[in-house]
Amino acid sequence: MKKVIERIQEPTPRFFKMIRNIGLLLTAVSGVIATAPVSLPAIMTTVAGYLAVAGGIASAISQTAIHRDD
Repeated sequence: MKKVIERIQEPTPRFFKMIRNIGLLLTAVSGVIATAPVSLPAIMTTVAGYLAVAGGIASAISQTAIHRDD
């Protein structure tokens, strides 16, 4: 577990920062769709759930990418 924490604290490459931000954006958009005060078709709420999962996974995995100058 210590290695995972150290890896998350390392600098993240520029490309993976962009992927992380896109994942966070997908998660935010899906949250808005899922909690909309109006009645939406079932397919939209289903897609919002998938977007939340995909955005969370993309953000978590891209955060563990590290930049090394070996």
